[in-house]
Amino acid sequence: MLGIEPKAVRVTWSVLLTVGCFALLYTARRIVLVFLLAIFFAYLLSPVVTVVDRFVSGRVSRTLSLAIVYVLLIAVLVSAAVAVGTRASEEAANLVNRLPELATKVGKVSRAPLPDWLEPVRGKVFGLLQEQLESGLERALPMLSAAIGQLLAALGNLGFALLVPLLSFFFLKDAAQLRATLLDIGGRIERPQFFEGLLDDIHAMLGQYIRALFLLSMATFIAYALFFQITGAPYAALLATIAAVLEFVPVLGPLAAGIIACVVSLISGYAHVGWMIVFFLLYRVFQDYLLQPFLLSSGVALHPLLIVFGALAGEQVAGIAGMVFSAPVLAALRLIYVRATRRRQ
Repeated sequence: MLGIEPKAVRVTWSVLLTVGCFALLYTARRIVLVFLLAIFFAYLLSPVVTVVDRFVSGRVSRTLSLAIVYVLLIAVLVSAAVAVGTRASEEAANLVNRLPELATKVGKVSRAPLPDWLEPVRGKVFGLLQEQLESGLERALPMLSAAIGQLLAALGNLGFALLVPLLSFFFLKDAAQLRATLLDIGGRIERPQFFEGLLDDIHAMLGQYIRALFLLSMATFIAYALFFQITGAPYAALLATIAAVLEFVPVLGPLAAGIIACVVSLISGYAHVGWMIVFFLLYRVFQDYLLQPFLLSSGVALHPLLIVFGALAGEQVAGIAGMVFSAPVLAALRLIYVRATRRRQ
């Protein structure tokens, strides 16, 4: 009657609803982050919980067996984290206290020892490095100090320490009911077979990606810690921990970890920075071309440029957390696109 097309109204309503949902998620991004971390943690514990649950099935209730296994696993993880975190925290506090002193030693960087095969280019390398350090270190050191302080404060946040394990417990306990609810909701929007297949694909991708990322992080920590300890690098536990944590940030995280390690080692007077760079390059080749493809297979088939774009865009939306979760979000969107394309064909 008014000349309004029903199809145009439906499209407009869908667009407004989508924009509203994204705006709501952005406004509540901190709460969403807690739930995402809980899902992350649940996927890490899921394989062990599933194996133990099958072993004790029928003898005790699922809730009791899940609670026992869950508490034991968390105790092991917390003990390992405390053992490493205590030393890393001490080294972080020491580094923060020494940053003003280290900032005055920038002029001595050019006299740092290098391997014989790098001596011919010492002037050019250290000339460029000296220029960059002098111009940026005055601003970088306070930022590094503040970042370390914020990291320690975040790790000690009691809310995260309690909420994430608690929520992940309920995700594991009620996984079947949550799946049934999602299938029921999705079946009303789209064909049940399509939505069920899509949910299975996303579930398999997330499980493989999260567990592979955790294993890559542990491998990085062990490799870096061993190398730093053997070569006598300063702040070995702190630098290895930073590298392991930044492994969760696609592409940019490992690069940032290497730069941080080299800068801290240079201003601390470390004598083997050249060999440290060689080690970083060799380890990245091993991980990127052997270990990572073996663990991930084709679970996250994304172009490196798209991963970098997602990490940068995620940082603008939700900071470091946005960078961490950018790759699985893009991979899930890719699965939706592939499923929808196959259905049309």
